[in-house]
Amino acid sequence: MIYGIGTDICDVRRIRASLERHGERFAARVLADAELATWRQRSARWPERGVRYLATRFSAKEAFSKAIGLGMVMPMTWRSCEVANLPSGQPTIALHGALKDWFEARALSVHLSLTDESDYAASFCVVEVKER
Repeated sequence: MIYGIGTDICDVRRIRASLERHGERFAARVLADAELATWRQRSARWPERGVRYLATRFSAKEAFSKAIGLGMVMPMTWRSCEVANLPSGQPTIALHGALKDWFEARALSVHLSLTDESDYAASFCVVEVKER
């Protein structure tokens, strides 16, 4: 059974402007530790790739927060929600701390799709109640 659906579109130019204004502090506020390490690597090799990486993660977390119906209200936080990849490369959400406990207590699972193109990053998220 579907618990919730969320979608988000993010203007990559807005993320770029936030990075220019706030530097790495902005990325550190939005990204979990593993994501931040990946962002640093990508940004060092090709800065634009780092911007797009951050924009897709920002968009995915917004879509997820909408799908679970919390928005950015505790226990949902930027850093407790991590965009990861399954061994197949498929994107997924890895949760930490109180958000993980909240999610598991409701027996939920997540499906995530993300994309970016020129000036925009977009994400679509479906959260389901697992069959018990």
